[in-house]
Amino acid sequence: MNYWSFERFFEAWPYILKGLHITVGVTISAFLFALFFGLVWTFLRRIPERHINWIVTWVMEFIRSTPPLVQLFFIYYAWPEIPIVGVTLSPFASAVVGFGIHFSTYIGEIYRSGIESVENGQWEAATALNFSLLDKWRLIILPQAFPPTIPMLGNYFIIMFKEVPLASTIGLTGILHMANSFGSEHFNLIEALTIVGIIFLVLSYPSARLIKKLEVKLNTRFDKNRVIEPIE
Repeated sequence: MNYWSFERFFEAWPYILKGLHITVGVTISAFLFALFFGLVWTFLRRIPERHINWIVTWVMEFIRSTPPLVQLFFIYYAWPEIPIVGVTLSPFASAVVGFGIHFSTYIGEIYRSGIESVENGQWEAATALNFSLLDKWRLIILPQAFPPTIPMLGNYFIIMFKEVPLASTIGLTGILHMANSFGSEHFNLIEALTIVGIIFLVLSYPSARLIKKLEVKLNTRFDKNRVIEPIE
């Protein structure tokens, strides 16, 4: 039976940290993908055609209801087997696409709630000023809808960061994969997994605290019911 070894614990750090840039790289790439694709879902949901709206809503619900691990397996293992449209992706690309599509459905709902929070008067004012559709969204709607959603987007970024280790099951050489490799090679898995936990704690907790402070600040700034004190 192997007991805790501080020697292995300190020896594992440089080995596991080799996978940190992969984990962070997938997180950032997938989040940017989700930010863009979330906008696509949002605009598709606003199409007045009822049948299109129903299809888009059903697809989003299906993606949200399916575990990310199953989606990763489908993209990496099953998609290449599909005739004509099948494409073989690397573990990195599969993780970016898988997590990006999965989280885009949640981010699309965040965008939708932000857009719906814009007062009707702003829409009417943009129409009265003869703004084009592009200018209406670019100059009036999005600048008001986006800032209040930043804390929620930040929370999903942290959640995605903690979900990325799932991609080790398809061969992504992130920190969890490196920890499993080190543990299997030296028969000291608990030390390696402890390091993974410490890395996620060190990176996630300060980010969560920062987002919480940002949320309080933005809630105060965009509170429509806040009474403005007159300047004497």
